[in-house]
Amino acid sequence: MKKLMPFRIFNKAKTALQVEDESWYKINAASDGESESKTIEIFIYGEIGTWGITASQFIQDLKAADDGASPVVVAFNTIGGDLFDGLAIHNALSRLGERCTARIDALAASAGSVAACGAHRIVMASNAMLMIHNPWTLAGGDAEDLRRVADVLDQTFEAIIAAYKAKAPDIDDAELRRMVNDETWLTAQESLALGLADEIGNGVKVQACLGQGAAMARYRQTPQALLDQLTASQAEPSVQDDPPAVDDPPASTEADSTALALMITQACATAGISNLVAPLIASTKLADETTVQAALTRAKSVRDLCVAARLPEMTAEFVHAGLDPGAVRARLFDKLVSAGKGFEIDNSLPPADDEIEPVQATIPTPTSTYAARRQATRQHHGKGA
Repeated sequence: MKKLMPFRIFNKAKTALQVEDESWYKINAASDGESESKTIEIFIYGEIGTWGITASQFIQDLKAADDGASPVVVAFNTIGGDLFDGLAIHNALSRLGERCTARIDALAASAGSVAACGAHRIVMASNAMLMIHNPWTLAGGDAEDLRRVADVLDQTFEAIIAAYKAKAPDIDDAELRRMVNDETWLTAQESLALGLADEIGNGVKVQACLGQGAAMARYRQTPQALLDQLTASQAEPSVQDDPPAVDDPPASTEADSTALALMITQACATAGISNLVAPLIASTKLADETTVQAALTRAKSVRDLCVAARLPEMTAEFVHAGLDPGAVRARLFDKLVSAGKGFEIDNSLPPADDEIEPVQATIPTPTSTYAARRQATRQHHGKGA
């Protein structure tokens, strides 16, 4: 019996989305200072899935930070991503029970809205949005294969409906299905009325924190007002304040850290190393622009060395440790020697497996030519005899 090739189901726009803005995932466990109680705060800022925050990473980090008693606040600002990762995060939040609150800082779209609805309580910023729509995938095969894919999409559609109804059990089923089919963008007030939010909090500057703004235009029903805000944000010139006096230490603010995180994400997306955003943020601690720029330059060199050594999986570890190319080269050499791989690290392409061994040609001489002719003549006469 023919098997259908495995495929991924996305709950997001139908084209590959390049990360152009902030993609930042972290977990904080902060005590209140006066007692032993603490609040675990998780930021899901970026795509959900392979190219961003995977459910496996999220669940492992949550398990490491969670003490089983502290309140957990999950802040969302995401365009969505892999639906199954979104469902897994949804279920992880649901298992926390009443301790868990989802805070939608700007946008919980697509698989992000599915994940957020796993929380016991949802607080939306007054100008935040929740977006719901159908699952989507890529598939190939014959008619039987594609019918099976359609059946799976129908099943995942029902999983999406179940996730929303778990949060808002009183929502009208037919109306919910219509909104999902139509790709519906819900304001905080609309989400509250439907039961998909429990409270409206203070507003934030949406264009400063939405992230991945270029993706918004790829959805079918993105509100024009939201697109206008993003366009205005991208058009704003980057104005630097006058530098502080020599005797004045530079002030580090939360806004500075966000700007530096954004710088890292944009530079990594351009260089094709978006998987190194988190290690770079960790290694630089977002100290200042000079530190970040130097780390970005090192990261590109480290990536090239690891690829040349056929060990690309070690890049993130070296970048997180803040190692320079010299130290990386030494560690790669030790790794290869200990593994018994006796080849040198360089940037050249590896030889093809079926490459023909070169043959050294010899220059013919008159003596060798006449000898060959005499041998051929003797053989010819011998056959004729």
